[in-house]
Order: sequence, then structure tokens, then C-alpha cells
Amino acid sequence: MNVTETLVKELNECAEKRDFERAFKLVRDNRADLEKSVTPEGIKDFLKKTTTDRLLLSFIDGANFGAAPLDKILVVLEKLLSFQVGALVLNDTWGLGTVKRLDYFYRKITVDFKTKRGHQFSYDAAVDMLEVPSENHVLVMRQADPAAFEAMLKDKPADFVKAVLKSYGDMPVTKLETICVNNGFVKSVNWKKFWETVRAELRKDQLVEIPVKRTDPIRLKASVENYGDVWLTAFSHETDPKLILASVREFVSQGKFKDADDATKAKINERLAFAVTAARKVDDALYARLAVTVTDLGFTNPPLADMLEYLRERKRYVKAAAELPAREVGAMIRLLATDDENRLKLYRSLDEFCFTAVTEVVSLFGAESACRETIGEFMRRPKAPATLTTLIVGKYEMFKDWTELPQLVTILTHAIALGEGRQSGEILKMQNMVRRLFADVKWLEKVLSWLDEASRVVFFERFQASIAWDHSTHHTIVVRMSRIAPELASRIVKVEKKKEYGRFTSYRSFAIRKAEYLKLINEDMPANVKRIEFAKSYGDLSENAEYQYAKDEQRALMQKQSLMQADLEVVKPWDFSDATTDEVMPGVTVVISTPDGERTYHILGEWDNDVEMGILSSKAKLAENMLGKKAGEQFELPGFDGAAVFAMIVRIEPLNETIREWIKLPSGMQI
Repeated sequence: MNVTETLVKELNECAEKRDFERAFKLVRDNRADLEKSVTPEGIKDFLKKTTTDRLLLSFIDGANFGAAPLDKILVVLEKLLSFQVGALVLNDTWGLGTVKRLDYFYRKITVDFKTKRGHQFSYDAAVDMLEVPSENHVLVMRQADPAAFEAMLKDKPADFVKAVLKSYGDMPVTKLETICVNNGFVKSVNWKKFWETVRAELRKDQLVEIPVKRTDPIRLKASVENYGDVWLTAFSHETDPKLILASVREFVSQGKFKDADDATKAKINERLAFAVTAARKVDDALYARLAVTVTDLGFTNPPLADMLEYLRERKRYVKAAAELPAREVGAMIRLLATDDENRLKLYRSLDEFCFTAVTEVVSLFGAESACRETIGEFMRRPKAPATLTTLIVGKYEMFKDWTELPQLVTILTHAIALGEGRQSGEILKMQNMVRRLFADVKWLEKVLSWLDEASRVVFFERFQASIAWDHSTHHTIVVRMSRIAPELASRIVKVEKKKEYGRFTSYRSFAIRKAEYLKLINEDMPANVKRIEFAKSYGDLSENAEYQYAKDEQRALMQKQSLMQADLEVVKPWDFSDATTDEVMPGVTVVISTPDGERTYHILGEWDNDVEMGILSSKAKLAENMLGKKAGEQFELPGFDGAAVFAMIVRIEPLNETIREWIKLPSGMQI
């Protein structure tokens, strides 16, 4: 008797004894032999014969035998078996939860999370989205012994972070912050101070590797590196430039470089030179970091001149600065600023540099007249660089004696323009920084005190005329300015309250909505009641999945009925016959001019919408932006990324006959 025949015989014995656990172990331990002569469906049938438990049978079916290699299917089945009532499970979004109910009929697993009770997963979703955590997982530790957990978090925060890394794996500091904040370990406002304290402790821990770049992961090492012959041999064969750089920096930080022999230093130099070549035209930020390291260690291979030539070629240093960790940008700037000519090149790149690089250049060379003159030229442009504008308005006390800069009111005008519209990327960060400044009362007080009376008026009226700031924020800042400088109060422009239109919709849309409502109360809800009564016949309601689902459906239907009834009571049918073309209102056709050409829309009531015919609901954002506008006036187009995009009302016309026919009550329908 061969191996497979023996296994089949043992599986049949398991079926006779209803011994699923032994059968599953046999399949798991001997899957390679079974796969040779037994189909996945055959293995599935063997397992199903070993039990009459409906839940277990549903798990076997839910593992989808035949859909993937047998080893993966068995992993899925083993995971499903771990989902027992009362078991702790982990989800990336909702954290730690407890399995509340297992529904074999609908193949659903219900989990209670702290912030999301009764969340249901299909078997497939549960396998993909849930994990059974170990008893050493930080969330399990917190639940098992809250007092001890809080003591570790307070007294040994570095040990706590190591526990997080052991629980979730190596990760960048940004992900670590997200996990700690989302799980309530550390408050968001306290994170920066917490991490600074922990990072200082972890840097002393030889089992923890703290990366220079925030996007690189913090790593836990299995053992302490002794930097002996084994390390040097492994390092000599390393070909990943990132790992070469990390190894060298770790070697230096441990104080080993200064005592290393010439052969070791030569090997480090050789690997760094290799890494510089490997990073060339692949990763400019890494190239810059390597160039700084080579120079700092006193190596002349590769030659500094060659590395600087590469970074200056096509201004590669601009891209490198945007990708470098903030604390390393200054080192690259200092490396590049070898003489007056090359410093001038850096100044000329200020309009392309990221905010961190701009800050570093100004900090290092702001005392030089060439730097100041170049910045003055940029700030006199019709559209000044966002980075320079943000830096100067935020720290104007540093710059107010710079005679090379334009007047403060000009700089503030650039800041107002930066705060307008929608931005993306780093300019969005600059915009948010500027908006926070304008919302800061102390900053406003200082700015207004630095301006003369005429400039205060110019600044105030330019800000008041800005249409793209958030309305409530804009109004608050205008009021604050007038309180700080009372003479500005008389210049506040009173904004007329936006005209409100009644709640109407076309006869067609009203009839369709009412028909949906009648179907809901006359068909859908009675059918649900029947399903509830039928489900009751299954017995014990607490474990009756069909009853629970029917009741959930009933609650949803009742909520929908309540909302629809309320809408039908306040929204009235109308033919829009009273609409005029003096301004944009429900019941008119609008022709607009956009950067892409002219478009035509027919604005009707709340429930009216037909994309192909150009019919637009009065509650659509585009329609709301146009309401009340007259021919020749501008409005903002919604939904665009980047800077604000505006369109203009070309003309307002009566609805044509095709649209008026659409509005009418459809044949055979009643209101």
C-alpha cells in the first residue's frame, strides 16, 4: 500500500469517527502527497465527512478548495477556524475586536470593535482583513492589564515603542505615529514631544535602527552588531547603496570609525564609492547623502568636484532637496556652496527649492547682499514664489530691515493670493501655513502695526476683496482686522444675504419620487414583515441569523420611509413658469464660458437631473455657485484640483420646449 492509499484509509477512518481535527492535521502534514492523486474537491469531501457541525462545514466550503494551491487554502481554513466566538481579532482600521457571532447560513462573522459594534465580515473579507493577535501584541497587553500597560507607556516609552514594532513590524515614524494616535496611546498634540523623548532613548539602543529619512522604516535587530570580521565581510559584499550608507552611518555613530584600521577605512571608502556610482541617475537624494558622507569622512574618492558637478548638472540638487530628510538638506546646501559663483546659483534656484531648502539657504547666507538682492527680485515678481512668501510673512521680524525687499503690503498681497483657491503638493502646505497666520490674532496685530495708514487700507481692502477664502474664515479675519485697527471698520463691505429659493422640483421628478415612496410602503415594507414572521419560525431569536438580518432590513426601510415622507411634504412640484432671466435661478437655461469652451445647463429643481440633456439639480454644487449671478459675472467651478478655476455667465435664457416637455407629468403617472 503506497503513501496516498494509506492517507486515504486514515481519512476514511476519521470520517467514521467524526474526527475533523485529526483529518485536518493529516491533510496539512501530508498535502504534498495528497495533491499528487487527490483533487482539491476530493480533499474537501474527505474533510466534510468528518463533521456534522454546520459552522465547521461552512468554514470548509468558505475556504474555496480549488481556487488556489492547497497550501494556501489550508492557511485560509486554519484562519477561519481561529475565528471562534469570544476570540480577539485585529483590524488595521478599527483595532482590536471580539468575535461576537458566527453565522454559518450567510457565512458572516460579526465583530465588536471599541468604536464599531456589530461590524460584519464575509468569510473572504475576514480572512483578508482580520488577524488573530498574539498575547504579546500591544493591544492585547492593554486589554489584559491596563494598569501595567499605562505604566510602561509612562515610565518606559522606548520599551513601549519596541513593543509596537514587535506587534506591527518595522515601520516608518509616520506609520508609528498613526498607530499610536489612532489607538489612543498618545494624543496627536503630544506626539512631537513624545517622539523626541523616545528617539533619544532608542538611539542608545543597539537593537534599534533609527533611519535618517522619515519615510524609511525603524528596524528592530535580532542581535547587537559587534563590527568585527563577520560584519566587515558582509559589508564588503553589500550592493544596495541605501544599506551601504546606513551601515556606514551606524558604524560611525557607534564611534567605531575613528579607531578603525586603514584596511577597514579603505573598504568603507571602496563601498561608498560603489554606492555613489550605483545611485547616479537613480536616486539624486541618496546621491547627495552619500556625497555628504564621503566628504565628512575625509575620503577623496570619488572626487568632491565630480560629485558636485553631477548634483549641479540640470539642478539635480533641487529634486534632491525635496526628497531629503529636513535635517539633511542643510548639509547638502553647505556642500554645494563652495564659492561665490556657486552660492549665486543656489540663490537663483530659490524659486524652485522646497520650503526646507529655502529656509536653509536664508539661514546660512541671508547676511550676504547677493542672497538678499536675489530674494528681493523674486518678491517683486507679479507672482512671488510660495515658499519665499510663506517664510517672509511668517518670520517678518527677521526681514523687516532688508532694504532689498518690496514693501510689506506687497508681500502681504502675495500671501493673500497664495491663500486663495485650491492647491496641491507642497504649495498646499504653504497655503495652509499662510491661512493659519491670517487666523492668528497676534500675527495680525504685529502686521497692522508695521503698516502705515495707507498700506493698512490697501491690505484690508485686498483681503476683503478675496473671493476664494472660506466664507466664515474670511468674515472672521475681516472683523478681527477692523477691531485691531478701528479706522478700517467703515470700509467693511456689507455682503447681501444670498437669495433663497423655495424647495421645488419638476412634476416628472415629484411623480417618480412619490411612486418610489408608494412602492416602499405598499410592497417593500410588507414583504419585510413577512420575512420577519417566517424567520421567527426557526426558533431561538438570539441565535437566529435570518431574523436578525430581517430586523436590520426593517430598521433601514423605516428610516428610508421617514426621510422620503419628510421630503415629499416640503418639496413641491412646479413647472417653473414664473422663472425670469434677470439672474440665474431654478427654471432657466444658462450658457457659461469655461477655460475649455462654452457649456449649456438647464437648472431645475432639487430632484431633477439628466446628464445627457444637460439638466442640473438646483442643489448641485455647480448650480449653487451660479444661483443669483447675472450675465457677465464670474463664479468658481467646483471639483477641480490645483488652483481655483473660474467660469463666466455668458447669457441666461428661458427653458426650451424640449426641457418643458421633460418637466411635465409622465403619461400614466399621478401626483
